[in-house]
Amino acid sequence: MKSNDHPLELFKYCPKCGATFEVHDARSKRCVKCGFTYYHNSSAAVAAFILNDANQLFVARRALPPAAGTLDLPGGFVDPGENLEAALLREVKEETGLLISQPKYIFSLPNIYTYSGFDVHTTDAFFVCHIGNQTFRAADDVEVLAWYELKQVHAEDFGLRSISRAVNYFLKMQQAR
Repeated sequence: MKSNDHPLELFKYCPKCGATFEVHDARSKRCVKCGFTYYHNSSAAVAAFILNDANQLFVARRALPPAAGTLDLPGGFVDPGENLEAALLREVKEETGLLISQPKYIFSLPNIYTYSGFDVHTTDAFFVCHIGNQTFRAADDVEVLAWYELKQVHAEDFGLRSISRAVNYFLKMQQAR
């Protein structure tokens, strides 16, 4: 999608009646026949800064596009009817097998996540979680999991824009402590 395209450029037909969709405003399209209007709002996503007792960061390597092969934090999209904390616990368990408790919200960032040729605007909520000694396994869309010393973590190694920005911000927070 080019930057001057409407965010719903790929949406040509009304999902309600099948008639043609037309641009309604900067973030919506309206059906010419039935009047149904679809707004392109942000999707919610979560990510976890998981620390162990040695103050190491738990990092994933992405197995799938977008940004396959780059570093990432465990997390993902919030399902309908799910709160941020439940999504975080579910996503971390799906990707790592880890059971986290008492995640602490620290900040959020806007993002654009390109998936299947479509730009999904997201609001990414970041949490910090501390865990003890647990076994883990890479699953879902994760290739490899590892613990990194904070001084070994470099934001530019994280392939997703908001994750990279979040890691940079988190590392600065850690240095200020």
